[in-house]
Amino acid sequence: MFNPFKGLGDIAKLQKMQKELQNQEVTVDLNGVMVVMRGDQKIKDIQVDGVSENRIAEAINEAVKKTQQQAAYKLMEMSKEQE
Repeated sequence: MFNPFKGLGDIAKLQKMQKELQNQEVTVDLNGVMVVMRGDQKIKDIQVDGVSENRIAEAINEAVKKTQQQAAYKLMEMSKEQE
């Protein structure tokens, strides 16, 4: 019998993992450009030659968000095809 609540445990695990990733950071400093990115692939800060360029970070974050939305939509399409 189909259990519609079966996936809720997986959702809770994914939410927990997402929170943990938000707390992790990676910093790359290369050729005068420093990027601080969280583990959930959100850019926290970009500096070019020591000057913060958050408008670049905002644009990149928006582009990443749109690609993630496209990927999610494609996965939903694929899952509907398999039903």
